Amino acid sequence: MAQIDAFFKLMNDQGASDLHLVAGQQPLLRVRGDIERVKYKVLGDDELKAMLYEIVSEDKVKKFEETGDVDFGYEIPGLARYRGNLFQQKFGVGAVFREIPSDILTCEQLNLPPVIKKLAGLPKGMVLVTGPTGSGKSTTLAAIVDEVNKTRSDHILTIEDPIEFVHKSQKCIVNHREVGLHTQSFANALRGALREDPDVILVGEMRDLETISLAMEAAMTGHLVFGTLHTLNAAKTVDRVIEIFPAEQQAQVRSTLADALKAVVSQTLFKRVDVKGRCAALEILICTPATRNLIREGKTYQIPSVMQTGKRYGMQTLDDAIMEYLQQGWISPNDAYINCIEKGKFVQFLTKPPTDFTDV
Repeated sequence: MAQIDAFFKLMNDQGASDLHLVAGQQPLLRVRGDIERVKYKVLGDDELKAMLYEIVSEDKVKKFEETGDVDFGYEIPGLARYRGNLFQQKFGVGAVFREIPSDILTCEQLNLPPVIKKLAGLPKGMVLVTGPTGSGKSTTLAAIVDEVNKTRSDHILTIEDPIEFVHKSQKCIVNHREVGLHTQSFANALRGALREDPDVILVGEMRDLETISLAMEAAMTGHLVFGTLHTLNAAKTVDRVIEIFPAEQQAQVRSTLADALKAVVSQTLFKRVDVKGRCAALEILICTPATRNLIREGKTYQIPSVMQTGKRYGMQTLDDAIMEYLQQGWISPNDAYINCIEKGKFVQFLTKPPTDFTDV
């Protein structure tokens, strides 16, 4: 048992999502969205480095010492998996760990809208799950892939950095590939994937032009591709995909994306005020013919209107999802106001003026 495992056990007991270990400070946990200090001594740089190097492979240590940061995965059998980032900071080494539960929650357990489960049945195309860091994108994707695994007889290929949720083959065969360990890059893995007979491909992060281009190509050639982006809403997700390409290619990319894209799910995580826990408010864009036309014509600013009128297809805006949680008493008016798009709809629920003066 590694020395650091005691912190992971504490993290699990406290229901924390993240563990922060930084030289010159006490350990810290993120519990229900808030950072809390652990009653423990201040960690010295040499002490912390020895603790971390005990669980990091030699090649990852070498990369860290050359570049100043590195991503890696760690697992404690019977407890959980952890996505770690090791980084150098002013007072020495630092590390942040995100807990990846061993048990994969279903769409029903996560209280996801019924249309999310239907995405697992799509024969081909691209589905993007977006949101800020820590918004639960990986958890939502894991639930969808789990549904594929239980209901289809296909080959699922995941490409991640590092591997997060581990799916055991059920009706499907599942292969997990980790960037840096099993392949050099997302792009290399996607190029190889087209020769590995996959039906469903999960791309852990679509972070550059080549990866996005190859993902769209895979979606256009008969594969179902799931991916994540760090964008705040559905319209901005479409813009982000198009704008990463050179200006002279963007007209063609709009046309390709309109054909390839099936849905965008953009989520924001909230702290529950009625019970312990958190909930995700989802903005859902389904690519109907009307949506495809807007993408082709570059009129993404009209996408919110399509979501308002497309509720029968399972679409919903982020503000509608937030309002539903607020009216159910699940979230606080302040959190609702901070995360909503149209502030005017929510200011009436505040008991005092908003704290962000830039919104006034």
